[in-house]
Amino acid sequence: MDILLQQIINGLVLGSMYALVALGYTMVYGIINLINFAHGEVLMVGALTSWAIIVTAKEAMPGVPGWVLLIVALLISCVVTASLNFAIEKIAYRPLRNSPKLAPLITAIGVSILLQTLAMIIFKPNHKAFPALLPTAPIDVAGAVITPTQIMILGVTAVSLAVLMYLVNYTRLGRAMRATAENPRVAALMGVKPDTVISATFIIGAVLATIAGVMYASNYGTVQHTMGFLPGLKAFTAAVFGGIGNLAGAVVGGVLLGLIESIGSGYIGDLTGGLLGSHYTDIFAFIVLIVVLTLRPSGLLGERVADRA
Repeated sequence: MDILLQQIINGLVLGSMYALVALGYTMVYGIINLINFAHGEVLMVGALTSWAIIVTAKEAMPGVPGWVLLIVALLISCVVTASLNFAIEKIAYRPLRNSPKLAPLITAIGVSILLQTLAMIIFKPNHKAFPALLPTAPIDVAGAVITPTQIMILGVTAVSLAVLMYLVNYTRLGRAMRATAENPRVAALMGVKPDTVISATFIIGAVLATIAGVMYASNYGTVQHTMGFLPGLKAFTAAVFGGIGNLAGAVVGGVLLGLIESIGSGYIGDLTGGLLGSHYTDIFAFIVLIVVLTLRPSGLLGERVADRA
């Protein structure tokens, strides 16, 4: 039971990060039916930017508390990635909005490779240690352990999700997003500006991906130019798992996928003598994707058009 509880904690932490990235996928898909495969690279840019800011600030101002550095780095990284995602949408995706669906999909893959290459050139290809800015002493929970960083991840994720749900359901921008998702032409006739709404959606997705990227780097203690590919792919799996285009589905899919991965690699790994252990963590996510697409292509919560944003 200790192993199971520990893996549940790990799964909730991992699933929280998947959920934040999956929301970016599902929001964009809900409005313009585009799978933005460059979204994982936005996570990577956010993590690398925060790393560069923290390392520079620690050298220039060694007495600043770690949590202050983390907040400042996160805010600046959000501005950088929001600007980047805004530019990507305007330059790469907007001209192809009325093209066959294959064209923006290939463009998204191209943007992903471009961002990886640019990050490799700017930040160099080697792995970099992400500074530990919060206390590292683990806290005992009924035989399992959780670190202050993991508590921070769960708390920040909960707050981010609450703010997003409020924004989508109770603000003027949220109403405009839902209207644009329903029918962009009719929304334009009602005074909504679809281009502005789509740009805002990309910006919000970038902020969520950056939060996930900084938390991912803080939890695992390393950053590099390819770090966004696999989390991005798994977050896409989570979005499909929960029901692509459905905000609640993205959260449910992310959390469930994190739990499946952690329990599969840890608890089941122990039961099988390491045969399905941590070296095979990634297979669980894609087994889930295959099963869901085979048995229920619309995902666990389906696709409720009225809730898409």
